Amino acid sequence: MKVVLVSAVALIDRDGRILLAQRPAGKSMAGLWEFPGGKVETGETPEQALVRELHEELGINTWTSCLAPLTFASHSYDDFHLLMPVFACRKWDGQPKPQEGQTLKWVRPEHLRDYPMPPADLPLIPILRDWL
Repeated sequence: MKVVLVSAVALIDRDGRILLAQRPAGKSMAGLWEFPGGKVETGETPEQALVRELHEELGINTWTSCLAPLTFASHSYDDFHLLMPVFACRKWDGQPKPQEGQTLKWVRPEHLRDYPMPPADLPLIPILRDWL
């Protein structure tokens, strides 16, 4: 089975809320909410991929030094296995704005379960709730 490496981030604002992005129509798992991030390209570290993805997806800038390793997800889908390091980030420049048709929402950790998520993201909820 093919292993796909994706990195994700819990962007945490001053009020302790976490940013979720809703997958737009036309993408796999459309309508589900996820933590921002994306595939790690050849030659990139997971941190470099997040810096790039956050700029492309949300129009914000951050630095690898602002990404703190938090946990990881490992989940088998029908046609691939997802391995996803997850980072926490509290410092970035700019205001997150959807660049790819997604909907964004700042959510308190105790309300993360109210948002339907891909199966790989679900085990992250109690970790984030307990950590924050």
